[in-house]
Order: sequence, then structure tokens, then C-alpha cells
Amino acid sequence: MLVAAAVCLCPPLLVPEVAAGAAPEMDAARAACSDALGVLAAARPDLLVVVGPAEESGRGSFPQGARGSFRGFGVDLDARLGPATDSAGERELPPSLAVGAWLLERTGWADAPIEGLGVGEPFTPERCIEIGRQIGARAGRVALLVMGDASACRTVKAPGYLDERAEPFDAEAARALGAADVAAVQALDPKLAHELKASGRAPWQVLSGAAEYANLTGSLLYEAAPYGVGYVVATWS
Repeated sequence: MLVAAAVCLCPPLLVPEVAAGAAPEMDAARAACSDALGVLAAARPDLLVVVGPAEESGRGSFPQGARGSFRGFGVDLDARLGPATDSAGERELPPSLAVGAWLLERTGWADAPIEGLGVGEPFTPERCIEIGRQIGARAGRVALLVMGDASACRTVKAPGYLDERAEPFDAEAARALGAADVAAVQALDPKLAHELKASGRAPWQVLSGAAEYANLTGSLLYEAAPYGVGYVVATWS
């Protein structure tokens, strides 16, 4: 059963080496993510699953020790999902899970076995919810690190340009995630999320499936839109 979850943002800019001169602008977000991971550690899970958006449309599972790289962003830096294992394989983590692995390394995670799961943006809410239910049944005490961003359309300089629907979408997503409102997360519109380039929609709905019967309480730790992209950090415990 799900005992805790941390919802974190997933831009590679969260990694100071990638952000370079802009790194201080993300300090508050990094601090919030560290606090969120502390909630996961305090829950003492038997299994931690890191869930994030995958660039491809298919579902991808990654074992403990799987490696992610930031070389595509001009930085000679890797991150792993926990200690390397014989089953880690050579397939690289998608960027969202690489950021999650970096967060775990940064906080010194050593509390439970780790797995990674990339979910495709086209996944329907129903499919995401069912995946979440399956994850929640994997162990007696399951924790989720859920990577994903809100809209990318908050300003004219945003990656998706300005869309007036972005701010209310982000506000509702932040409210739902901060309140651990399972029904509201499940009700997020996938078509609107796609149009607003909100990469977190599918991972958030995986979380909602895992939490259906968990009766968790939410807390919103961070909400901002630097660079015109909505970022949210929240905990469920």
C-alpha cells in the first residue's frame, strides 16, 4: 500500500551544473524537493518507485542502478537509481527519471530498493490510474517519487508561449496535489494538459491510482512559474 509520495518538478535546470549561471534561481525548488524526499525517508518504505514522463509513448520500466545522463544538456554528469546492480542494463533513464535519480543521490537515499517507471504522455487517465493501483499493491509499504511539471505556457517567453488557460490549470493542479485530492487529480483533462505541455499529468494520475485507498494527507511545499513553466512540489503522507 502507498504510505508516502513526493511530487517534484523535473526540468534538468534543477541540476546546478546544467543550470550554470541560472542555478540560484532554482534554489528554493531544490530545497523543497529535499524536504519532500525527507518525507519519503521518514515513511520507511519497502519499495520506492520513481515515476516520470517519458519522451516515447510506451511504458518503460527501469531497475535499480539504471543510469541517466545529462550529457545531452552539455554536462558530463550521470545519476543512478540507487547502487549499481547486475540487472541495471544499458538503457538510459529518460530525463525526468535522471533528475529524480539526481535528487535521490543528492539526499543520500539508502532507505529502500528503487525502481523507475517512465509513462508516456498519451496514456489515458484510466491507464495511468490502473498502473498506479498495480504499483500500490507491489509491497506492504510503497513510496512514490513523482516527477513532472505543470504547464509550459505561462508567459510569452515560455516554451509553449502564453496561453490564458495555463494559470488556472496550474492552480487547480497545485491545489489538488497540495490537498492529496485523489478525485481532482484523476479529473485533470489530458487533452488540455497536452495542449498546455504539462508533462506531469500522466505521472500525477499514476499517483492518484496508487493512493485511492491510502487516505493520505497532502502538503504543498512549492509553487512557482519561473521561465513560464509551472513547477509544483508537494508531499502525500
